[in-house]
Amino acid sequence: MKAVRYIALGIVGLIVLAIAAVAIAVMVIDPNTYKPQIEKAAEDATNLDLILEGDIGWSFIPLGLELNDVEATLEGERFVRLDQLVAQVNFWSLITMSPQVNTFLLDGLDARLNVDKDGNGNWTRVMPEGDAAPEEETAAAEEEPAAPETTDDAAADREPLNFNVENVQISNAQIHYNDESTGQSVTLEDFTVNASEITLGSSFPLDVSFHFETNQPQFAVDGRLNARLAANEALNEFGISDLEAVFDMNGEPFGGNAVTAELAGAIEANLENETATINGFTASLADLTLNTDLAVNGFGDNPELKGTVSIDQFSLKKLLAALGQPAIETEDPEVLEAVALSTNIGGPAGTVELSDLSITLDDTTFTGGGSYTLSNSAVALNLQGDAINADRYLPPTAEEGESGAGESSQDDESSGQTSSAPATASAAEESDLLPLETLRTLLLDIDLGLGELIISNLNIQEIKSSITAKEGLMKVDEFSGKLYYGSFDANVTLDARSNNPSWAIGSKVTNVQTLPLLTDLAEIDMLSGGANLNVDIKTTGNRVSTLRENANGEISFNLAEGEFRQMNLTRMACQGIALANQESLSATDWGTTTPFNDMKGTLIIDGNTLNNTDLVAALAGMRLEGDGTVDLQQTELDYEIGLRVVGEIHRDEACRVTEYVKDVVIPVECRGNFSEDPAGLCSFDGSRFRDTLKDIAANAARAKVQEETERAKAKAEEKVREKIDEQLGEEGEKLKDAVKGLFNR
Repeated sequence: MKAVRYIALGIVGLIVLAIAAVAIAVMVIDPNTYKPQIEKAAEDATNLDLILEGDIGWSFIPLGLELNDVEATLEGERFVRLDQLVAQVNFWSLITMSPQVNTFLLDGLDARLNVDKDGNGNWTRVMPEGDAAPEEETAAAEEEPAAPETTDDAAADREPLNFNVENVQISNAQIHYNDESTGQSVTLEDFTVNASEITLGSSFPLDVSFHFETNQPQFAVDGRLNARLAANEALNEFGISDLEAVFDMNGEPFGGNAVTAELAGAIEANLENETATINGFTASLADLTLNTDLAVNGFGDNPELKGTVSIDQFSLKKLLAALGQPAIETEDPEVLEAVALSTNIGGPAGTVELSDLSITLDDTTFTGGGSYTLSNSAVALNLQGDAINADRYLPPTAEEGESGAGESSQDDESSGQTSSAPATASAAEESDLLPLETLRTLLLDIDLGLGELIISNLNIQEIKSSITAKEGLMKVDEFSGKLYYGSFDANVTLDARSNNPSWAIGSKVTNVQTLPLLTDLAEIDMLSGGANLNVDIKTTGNRVSTLRENANGEISFNLAEGEFRQMNLTRMACQGIALANQESLSATDWGTTTPFNDMKGTLIIDGNTLNNTDLVAALAGMRLEGDGTVDLQQTELDYEIGLRVVGEIHRDEACRVTEYVKDVVIPVECRGNFSEDPAGLCSFDGSRFRDTLKDIAANAARAKVQEETERAKAKAEEKVREKIDEQLGEEGEKLKDAVKGLFNR
């Protein structure tokens, strides 16, 4: 027992002697007398010139060191400067093996980091060239024997870190970075950090503020952050609470505007369990605010998420204006003023599932859900919308004379110069329609529905669409809806697995009324009737012009109980009949339409040209027969139509259907640009009427022959009767009656 007591007394004595030695050294030794030796030691070990202008002080309780006015220069230029550094450690905490930093103070740090025109940073020249190169140090490290792996038992026996800091202050710190090779400069100024009572296992306050600025692009941020931080003693569990961060930004990215971003909420993370939670988190930029509560289980490739995300209603136009971005000009200036989103997040590990998804765009609401699989980027989406007028979101229609192109052209002409702008525009190379490489990576399964859609002034209801994509093969299996008292159903297949993608388009249209459709679509009052179409088109290419040039297929159509608008084919037919009758039409109330029944035909697609050889329709007293072509590129049609007379056409006496004109064809031609004046497309074709006159003459000749034959026959009969009368005498009357009876049977 005495030996133990003596050993204990000896240890205590050594500690007392050590404390006394430290105390005596602090009181007796003045570190300022060693400034020259310290400066020389720094210069010998590095390429820096160390200048200790201020006092060096130290203290015993608390045990600390203080430096004032320290500067290090590199090749005559300032590398780093420090106004004051204070580091104090509680001496008694060292004795008890629980180190506690009393104070850490850093004031006036000024660091200059420069890159020359050759791309070399000045920090790379701090160490002398004779020092071991990084490659040699790496090789030496590889030759050292590997440290034995720590067993789980040893890790379990390890004591947790007991770390305490009473006060940390960093103030007036600044770092300047300048790159002469790129002209880029970055500055961090007024960097301030304040934290106190930093103890593992409990939370502590943290305040940070700074000014950050760059010149490429010109951009500046003034940031302020307040929060409470926490970390456990094992340093595998962290937390941020009471977060309030504000960043005031301005510069070129925002068009010179000042924009404020804010963060708030709480975050917790456990590295050992690989879990994290975000509670009451909000992030705002101008008037855009995102809110989320989210739990994450697993930090690897297949995390499991659960929570909610929402974006408060905001004005997209006001947001873009606040961010200094170009405005989105729309036909309706009142749109894009109310945008919002909300959804629940869930799903198994590796899949992000959205449920109760709601997207608001002005007065339109989409609801549904979707999912995203992390392993293969597969996207599934199911959305149903109520109604949207897409025309409201189109760019505004330029008013006549609003564009400066016409004025510029006139100015050029008046000055005797020719503008090259049109030639430049026409010579511009056409761009690809679709990004093929991106399409080949898509894995999609999308179902979309819409109660009502107005687009290009067309009104479509009950829209349903189903889209799939896998390895470059994209299919629109269904695109259907109600359209102007009828319906349509289309499907599209796009094979983008090669650099020359192929397209297959099929569509069926049932009883769509053409008059309101054409009127709303293009203000064309040309044709009415219930349209029935079957479309089968194939083409290849990835540019609009190429797709049209390579298109082939056919469109079969039938229009029931319709009429041609702004043209009267009956009047054109009567013009021909009146000429044949060598009379003039007297009627004036012809009207401007031509009713028909069951007009049908087939359009054969050959690139930009539609060929039609079997156009037929039933008109009043006529049968329409025709053939022709439609040039889609030039928006022109060229048709030769024949109106075959099959019955009475009109009450005008000059248009009476005699035996001479029956079954002849009255020619009509329809030629011109159908996008300009549909009413002036069709007219009586006088050049082909000569053939009609030949038919009429042939009919007349046949009628004349028939008439002469009948006359000769009647005359012969009369001569026979007279001869019989002469020969029979009194019996003639009886024989005459018998002959009459014979001919009348």
